[in-house]
Amino acid sequence: MKENGSKIQFVVCLKNDDCEDLETRKIYQVLPDEKAAEDDYIRVIDESGEDYLYPASYFYPVELPQIVQESFSLAA
Repeated sequence: MKENGSKIQFVVCLKNDDCEDLETRKIYQVLPDEKAAEDDYIRVIDESGEDYLYPASYFYPVELPQIVQESFSLAA
């Protein structure tokens, strides 16, 4: 599954340090942001439905089966 020519990435939230728009143990879609990555941040679509930058240390990358990835694209 690709978005803008790159593979869609997913992460699981390990901690949220009082960020109201993140839930621990929940899977989030990552949007590419090279500049943010340089500062150890990643851009995720959070509970608000918008994309925001969060510390990369809050998340762990996960590989999802194709059928699960497709369900994310259907929800958008």
